[in-house]
Amino acid sequence: MNDNQTGGQKPDEPKGLGPKKPLPKGKGPMGWLIIGFLVLSLLMMYGRMQQVEKISYSKFIGHFENGYVKSVEKGRAKMTGKFNEKGLEAIADAKEAFQVNNVPAMEEADFDNMLKDGGVDVSGADVDVLGPILWQLLPIIFLVGIIYFIFMRNMRGGGGGMLMNFGRSKHRVQGKGQQVTFDDVAGIEEAKEEVAETIEFLKNPKKFQKIGGRLPRGVLLIGPPGCGKTLLAKAIAGESDVPFFTISGSDFVEMFVGVGASRVRDLFKQAKENSPCIIFLDEIDAIGRKRGAGFAGGGHDEREQTLNAILVEMDGFDTNDQVIVIAATNRADILDHALTRPGRFDRQVVVPLPDLKGRMKILKIHARKVKISDDVDFERLAKQTPMFSGAELEALINEAAISASMLEKDHVEMIDLEEARDKVRWGRAKKSRVVDDHDREMTAYHESGHALVQYMLKEADPLHKVSIIPRGPFGGATFALPEKDRMYYSKKYCMAQMEVCFGGRIAEEMFFDDITSGAASDIMQATSMAKEMVLSWGMGKELGPINYGREPGAEMYFPGTRPDYSEKTSQIIDEEVKKMIDKAYSLARKLIEENKDKLDKLAKALLKYETLDVEDVKIIMEGGTLDKPTVTELLAAEQEKKEAEEMPVSKAEEETDCPESEGESLGDGE
Repeated sequence: MNDNQTGGQKPDEPKGLGPKKPLPKGKGPMGWLIIGFLVLSLLMMYGRMQQVEKISYSKFIGHFENGYVKSVEKGRAKMTGKFNEKGLEAIADAKEAFQVNNVPAMEEADFDNMLKDGGVDVSGADVDVLGPILWQLLPIIFLVGIIYFIFMRNMRGGGGGMLMNFGRSKHRVQGKGQQVTFDDVAGIEEAKEEVAETIEFLKNPKKFQKIGGRLPRGVLLIGPPGCGKTLLAKAIAGESDVPFFTISGSDFVEMFVGVGASRVRDLFKQAKENSPCIIFLDEIDAIGRKRGAGFAGGGHDEREQTLNAILVEMDGFDTNDQVIVIAATNRADILDHALTRPGRFDRQVVVPLPDLKGRMKILKIHARKVKISDDVDFERLAKQTPMFSGAELEALINEAAISASMLEKDHVEMIDLEEARDKVRWGRAKKSRVVDDHDREMTAYHESGHALVQYMLKEADPLHKVSIIPRGPFGGATFALPEKDRMYYSKKYCMAQMEVCFGGRIAEEMFFDDITSGAASDIMQATSMAKEMVLSWGMGKELGPINYGREPGAEMYFPGTRPDYSEKTSQIIDEEVKKMIDKAYSLARKLIEENKDKLDKLAKALLKYETLDVEDVKIIMEGGTLDKPTVTELLAAEQEKKEAEEMPVSKAEEETDCPESEGESLGDGE
């Protein structure tokens, strides 16, 4: 179905779309015939010009005296003629016809007699005034025709309009052909239920009207990126039996002022004509930002005019207009309050990140398209992906399938999914990077410091694995595996996380008597958490449960403004943050000093094996010794296996090849 045309009523199309609109004028066969005729005329004129040779009057007299002229046709100021066979043979590169311009004035009778005496056929052409004028105007007519058929016809509107069609909406209409249904959406069950109620309003409005309920004006889907807002809207189109108009917020605004408001009016006009229906506005924050001089500009701002048009259209629905507007955004904090008030967007549906159960369902949905091994444990994988969005989980399955294909596997295994999880969150492992020995050793002790504190502290998230293989921008990484999805953070948990952050810096200082810039992200993370504890969560002893944090998005609209508390309070905040960080640093240092020998063994094991899982760390922490092949040994064993598989083929070749070819083969191999 075209973007701007709703099409005729067909069995497989949504109801109420109305009759099919006629094609815009200028697109039929007649227009193309006229253009073809103009092009053909130009080609014919060009061909005639190429076949006629222009010569001077004196040169014509020379050809006449030599007997090369066959016939002459006289005009007002020019003369045309043809050469005979003798002239065509004698004159180099001669063309059959010639033209003489600027013929001098002379007695016509004497000139005619002279030509006739020389055996030339003479004819006097009628004076053609209109012909030359038309031939001169033909290029202009051709250009005017192009402008008319390409631009002027499009100004009348239609699906392919260009100039005056800017004011038409760029929405797309989707109906029963949509393949996404609620079965393809998981992890957001409450949001699905609320949206299902909206669809029921459209399918059976009398069910609600008989007890006085009215149709909701709009539904606002709020949630972080990748959590399934647009997918939920596609599922609505798949489940609904009504027309579904979808458009992005950025499609309203163009380079011309007033286009956005015009497109809003056109969109809602078509929606009312095809009611009951649904309008889906994706990324509405592109046009729905807060108004005012301190926010989106003055009263003549294009986005503000577009927003005003949306507000008027949503508030101007009649009671019987069965049109529901569904919008999606991940920045609800910057939307204008007039847009989010009841009566416009009656419902605000929060689409959160999926929990453990939801992640497991999402993984299974995306795994339908992939060949999965029997050893894959989706519950374990869901536990290993806390705070992953639906889009990240889909990327995880896809990356695992790509990795398994590159390794020529028949199906995706659990190890492929775990590697894909690390790749999606932290980047690809850079196994080929050449790292200096000292830097590699420093990284091993740094990551061992993180791993030891993470393993020893019960309040922190459980340790999953530690690696010194560079991944993304990091030289190494320590991975935790949360046991549950945290709805809130306790003070003990926050302090434990800060201790883990400082474990790497303390290990560097303790074993190398030096510190590096590798702890920059750790320090940033610890400082950010300490500030949140003091400013927003009321965990500071001196300040108590008072919120000193700024509203979300305030820095965007009022950059550089001073905080709304005194300088004395600011000094107390700095002291509170410093106390928390110093306490976490001292606790982590004490823990590492008590287990210095274990950290040393852990670092040496990392240097040998490069990656250790929690079971390996447990063996080392309990005083055991690891007994497993290193990466180098595994690569050597793999190489020997390949050589062993190739040996039978080589022996068969030796038996069939002649000695000369055998010697050449060995030489090539060497």
